[in-house]
Amino acid sequence: MAPKTKPGTHPETRGVRPDWHVYFMDIADLVSRRSTCLRRKVGAILVRDKRILSTGYNGVPSGIRHCSEVGCLRENAGVPSGERHELCRGLHAEQNAIIQAAFHGVSIRGAILYCTNHPCIICSKMLINAGLTSIVYREGYSDDLAREMLDEAGIEVEKL
Repeated sequence: MAPKTKPGTHPETRGVRPDWHVYFMDIADLVSRRSTCLRRKVGAILVRDKRILSTGYNGVPSGIRHCSEVGCLRENAGVPSGERHELCRGLHAEQNAIIQAAFHGVSIRGAILYCTNHPCIICSKMLINAGLTSIVYREGYSDDLAREMLDEAGIEVEKL
């Protein structure tokens, strides 16, 4: 007879509890699944005191046709990843998380960003001015200037 488990648990994961970084990064991964970007799906969440303040994923602004309908501007123009960020119909996940917090009147000062990718330079500058204290990310992003500025601003950056 199989051992009894608590409702909502799986026997193979019983007793395995993720630490906070893994927990929040798993949520960022889930958020990334809402992305409408054809090139890269990114999810971000802003957390303070172990509470989620805001989430964001990359994609076009509300009410605008998705790239799946009109095509990828960057792909069509041959723009390499990490360059010419302004040549895109979409917003980055970090930008959407910041915008959602502002839209709902939620201060993100002192928050931690959990993001599936390292922020680009544009997002890094926004995160610095928003008063974030640290960033936890899963995958690298080739942007040396972003790394330098985050370091200079004293924002802790950790790859999970």
